[in-house]
Amino acid sequence: MEKSKYFKIQELVCPDVYKKYGEQAWMFIDPELIETLDIIREKILCKPMVINNWSAGGSYTQRGLRCNLCPLAKDKTIAGRLYLSAHNFGKAVDATVQGMSAEEARKLIVKNQILLPYPIRLEEGVSWLHLDVYNADKGKVYLFKA
Repeated sequence: MEKSKYFKIQELVCPDVYKKYGEQAWMFIDPELIETLDIIREKILCKPMVINNWSAGGSYTQRGLRCNLCPLAKDKTIAGRLYLSAHNFGKAVDATVQGMSAEEARKLIVKNQILLPYPIRLEEGVSWLHLDVYNADKGKVYLFKA
């Protein structure tokens, strides 16, 4: 299992997944996402990023891998709606970058996309940095609106 240089597994999965699988939860995170996150953190943004912070007493629980018990996924299921977010497959994170707005972070990633090991998607028009490794076949960085 590939592990991140900068992120603990608790930052990348919801509490239910960590409670059941602990450190073995790395198996649910796409290796392309791990490598991409480490490069963005180290070589592009050069700043700490907060994904999930529930293990440190924070309120973020669904910004990485979302299981079927997470409210965002569960509510859609109860409503009979299909929910195939990249978050459900360990291919996406939502993050806050220390000392930087989401828009500043997106622009820096686009500017330095040559450093990215895999194509990514970035969500536009939101106050957090959503990035995923769903391959949209639209170049190195694909900007989308949900």
